[in-house]
Amino acid sequence: MAIELLNRELTSETTQAPAPVPASDQIVGDVFGRIGSLETRLARNDREIDAAQAVRYRVFVEEMNATLAPEAMRIQRDVDAYDAICDHLLVVDNAIEGEIEDQIVGTYRLLRQEVALANGGFYSASEFDIEPLLARHPDKQFMELGRSCVLPDYRTKRTVELLWQGNWAYSLKHGMNAMFGCASFPGVDPQEHALALSFLHHTVSVKNEWAVSAKRELYTNMNLMPFEDINARQALSALPPLIKGYLRLGAMIGDGAVVDHAFNTTDVLVVLPIASISSRYVNYYGADAGRFGS
Repeated sequence: MAIELLNRELTSETTQAPAPVPASDQIVGDVFGRIGSLETRLARNDREIDAAQAVRYRVFVEEMNATLAPEAMRIQRDVDAYDAICDHLLVVDNAIEGEIEDQIVGTYRLLRQEVALANGGFYSASEFDIEPLLARHPDKQFMELGRSCVLPDYRTKRTVELLWQGNWAYSLKHGMNAMFGCASFPGVDPQEHALALSFLHHTVSVKNEWAVSAKRELYTNMNLMPFEDINARQALSALPPLIKGYLRLGAMIGDGAVVDHAFNTTDVLVVLPIASISSRYVNYYGADAGRFGS
């Protein structure tokens, strides 16, 4: 029953969202998609990466009270060693006059498996035991999604659609088979999110070949309420928009959450096999989107 409600709720939200032109029809040059004045594409240079880091700082530190390394706090940029090896997906508002620093309103950090393994591994491995998951799929290429961030005035279905259009085109272009990454609830008290975390645990937990768990020393139980006490509709309303977006595409959630005191969040691991994405989204974003872009 909960799964059926989940599908109805998320499908209803999708049909109400502003629909972008399919990626296969819209992409020009290195632009993955457009809706109105907004476009999604990869950062083209260090200046744009710096601007994305400034957006991340505004959201994670100024809004969510994260505590970064002293140098990052001094320069007011959310920056770490992974930025140098990742690709940076942007949402740019071309209606804003001025410099590119003023036009970047959202960002994602993308890390392909071959790049990660050549540079010390994935960021998520600091919280989740992903090695067994990778080992069970030696024939698949994984892609990590991280640092998802949108400025407050742009937290709409339109911006989320563009970010996912970019992720989809990028994954196809590089032949990815699965996506994963941390998604966060605000705050460091899991009990504040008992309803939502328990709903995820009971309804969309990873299973079998996709099983993955929080690291033993960081593991926080997500099973905080019995299934029969969960109001699925209320639980869906309590989910952060990003997690609802993942579920809409067919994602699963790893076993156990991790409390991240530095970022003032409670993290879960999202796992999304490309083959699990509903056919309606393949058609929506464009099955050949990966042929385009820089």
